[in-house]
Amino acid sequence: MLVLGIETSCDDTAAAIVRREDDGSCAILSNEVWAQHDDHAAFGGVVPEIAARSHVERLDGTIERAVKKAGVSFADLDAVAATAGPGLVGGVMVGLTTAKAVAMAHGLRLVPLNHLEGHALSARMTEDAPFPYLLLLISGGHTQLIRVTDVGKYDRLGTTIDDAAGESFDKTAKLLGLGVPGGPKVEAAAATGRADRFNLPRPLLKHEGCDFSFSGLKTAVREAAQSIKNPAPQDIADLAASFQEAAARHLAQRTEKAMTLMPESGRLVVAGGVAANSAIKKMLHQLCAANSWTLITPPPKYCTDNGAMIAWAGAERLAAGLAAQQEDALALAPRARWPLADPHDGGRLGSGRKGPKA
Repeated sequence: MLVLGIETSCDDTAAAIVRREDDGSCAILSNEVWAQHDDHAAFGGVVPEIAARSHVERLDGTIERAVKKAGVSFADLDAVAATAGPGLVGGVMVGLTTAKAVAMAHGLRLVPLNHLEGHALSARMTEDAPFPYLLLLISGGHTQLIRVTDVGKYDRLGTTIDDAAGESFDKTAKLLGLGVPGGPKVEAAAATGRADRFNLPRPLLKHEGCDFSFSGLKTAVREAAQSIKNPAPQDIADLAASFQEAAARHLAQRTEKAMTLMPESGRLVVAGGVAANSAIKKMLHQLCAANSWTLITPPPKYCTDNGAMIAWAGAERLAAGLAAQQEDALALAPRARWPLADPHDGGRLGSGRKGPKA
């Protein structure tokens, strides 16, 4: 099964070709990503209108490169999968509309996908990740703990009650004047900093359940920065390191609670752009080792937004017989919010119209 994947939910224009083999394994034939960091650098964050315009300008060429690099033609494809939400709705609209055009022009099956499902199944492209497993999804817009029992079967155990982990990294980077992309900039600054210099809060430490909160931590970083007159580079590095350590501990503490809710798994999959952070991966590795669990993470290039994970999720849905009917797929409108745990009744795509922030 040969699938083209299109991803435009935020500020990365991405397209890829993957092949699902008869034995269920994945062959990634191409994975083209055009990052827009320079387009948004002057604003300290992603500007939705600029992102959407950039997708319009770059998506056709990105798809063309993906097809050419894979050494295939549109006639060889079985389907085209595209992010239909959640995300910046202007960007989602560009990708989904393009996917519909490709599907109709070449007589291909269209598979509209929840962006979060792409992350949820991404580890299965390159790693041994049998079901069930506990998923920690940490990205710019989402921080969730999800029980994954099969393709299309997701049970959300916890979510952020305010800001997402990636959002807090981005805003911390902006506060400290580190630039974009925020996550890698904070990690680089933290490499030479003292993580024990600033006593930052540990959110929801006594809170029941598995939810996350990053707004208080973000505020504490701002107050600590404002308390220093004319901060030196070492002050910035210490603040970055202290924030990164606090964020990692919070993620690990809430994840440990979720692990007790599905002891039958023994596998923790970490996905999303923040999963590329080495300090967070180190702390989660220690957590899994202490509990005799296996930690599974995709390679960094498949943690951040990419077309391969969308193509693969589409292939998994097709193989499981869970893809929407073509008529419903072509009629589907892009959506800004779409909870992953939203049920798929009878193969129809759930509305997710008023889901939680995450």
